[in-house]
Amino acid sequence: MKTQKIYLYFPKSETDKPIICHLIRNYDLTINIFRAKVTPEEEGHLSLEVTGTEENIAKAFQYLEGFDVIIHTGAKAVHWEGQRCTHCGNCLSHCPTAALHFADPNTREVQFDEEKCIECLSCITNCPFGVCSSAF
Repeated sequence: MKTQKIYLYFPKSETDKPIICHLIRNYDLTINIFRAKVTPEEEGHLSLEVTGTEENIAKAFQYLEGFDVIIHTGAKAVHWEGQRCTHCGNCLSHCPTAALHFADPNTREVQFDEEKCIECLSCITNCPFGVCSSAF
């Protein structure tokens, strides 16, 4: 079994189709949705984690390519701009998974571990310098 994080963009022409339902039913995938949004322009954004066999995940991606869906693999919809971080640590107590953490307690430099991020968005609302942002 393999787990892969992906970010999907659905143009207006694809938002009314049961694409995720087909991924689950036809490709025996487990889907963990971190975040979803449909904009006023009716574009869809979906950040999720897909679990299944490598073969089924590959087939599911081929299925998605039949639509105008844009696939970003291994990506989260939360962005951390490390070069802008002042390392104040304000975000640390608000991050429930320690995706944001001090890599070395002596230097007190904040690091971001994308693999641990569950996109709760607490970092966005609690960073006084706007270092964290969302793709949608």
